[in-house]
Amino acid sequence: MIIKEIYVRKMKMMLKTPFVTSFGTLQEKDFLVLEVKDELGNTGWGESVAFRAPWYTEETLETNLHMIKDFLIPMVIGKEIDHPDEVGTLFAAIRRNNMAKAAVEGAIWDLYAKRKKLTLAQALGGQRDKIEVGISIGIHENHADLVTAVQGFIDQGYKRIKVKIKPGHDIEVIRELRKHFPDVPLMADANSAYTLKDVNLLKQLDAFHLMMIEQPLASDDIIDHAVLQKQLQTPICLDESIHSLEDARKAVELGSTKVINIKIGRVGGLSEAKRIHDYCMEQGIPVWCGGMLEAGIGRAHNIALTTLPNFILPGDTAGSSHYWERDIISPEVVVDGGYIAVPTAYGIGYEPDLEGMKKFTVDEIRFNG
Repeated sequence: MIIKEIYVRKMKMMLKTPFVTSFGTLQEKDFLVLEVKDELGNTGWGESVAFRAPWYTEETLETNLHMIKDFLIPMVIGKEIDHPDEVGTLFAAIRRNNMAKAAVEGAIWDLYAKRKKLTLAQALGGQRDKIEVGISIGIHENHADLVTAVQGFIDQGYKRIKVKIKPGHDIEVIRELRKHFPDVPLMADANSAYTLKDVNLLKQLDAFHLMMIEQPLASDDIIDHAVLQKQLQTPICLDESIHSLEDARKAVELGSTKVINIKIGRVGGLSEAKRIHDYCMEQGIPVWCGGMLEAGIGRAHNIALTTLPNFILPGDTAGSSHYWERDIISPEVVVDGGYIAVPTAYGIGYEPDLEGMKKFTVDEIRFNG
């Protein structure tokens, strides 16, 4: 396939409710949507998941726009590409900037699947017709409100509850949830809010039989996590520390992690995400797909990835209506009894809602090959 045109849309959407983590509060989501066209007029869609500020990784919406516009698009526009795996090779000279790379590569994966008359899940080697989903809940200062929120998601059938924790808002929160929900699959996400000085505090979490604690220590660390894991019964899941297959290999060999959260944007695209999945499957390390408050296009990519066989833990891919009054795909992503049905249409399986996109588009740039 030859990449002939690329459109980059800068979008802004308001979340239904503020999302609170140890980093701060997010109410609006700014992001990029990429539309890639080939020589036959086929179209593929991708989404950049970088936030407005560099609190999750060093990338931001504006750095992604700069990298995509000035570096990555010139590397693919007008080029003949046989398989999306080749995109990573084309981008190899560019250090990091994984979310920018993933947005371009994701659109090309969608285009490739459509040309091959496959769903994106099939193109990746997926094996499921539905995926289990969990929910990620931001910090609630009021315990009663958190309990009410968790009960609501359990009633909707979500298969796993993830709650954000931070120093001063951790042990008592988990204790309160376990008092009301003794058997629910529960995990805590620390977003790098602790250090090894907090070992004794973190060891208290062992009493609550959590599925895992996610990224308790520094975002760039695998050494201290290995030290911590030896002192905890609770499995450590790494998120921010894993940006590549090499990161995953080193973390597993050091004993830094027993579970890995794979986020497409964080690792640089679907091809690298699949490589990490395959390695973890060989090593007996379960994986799950984390969320980045994606709109519908990014959410569709997550669904396709989660159909791979080693995604044996429920991910963060909740339904569209949990986040947005109106999503930018049709039909929207729907959770039914804790499952999302994998779409059967070619590519990502959802049609972009162009009218909805127009409503949320702040700027648009077109590139010709």
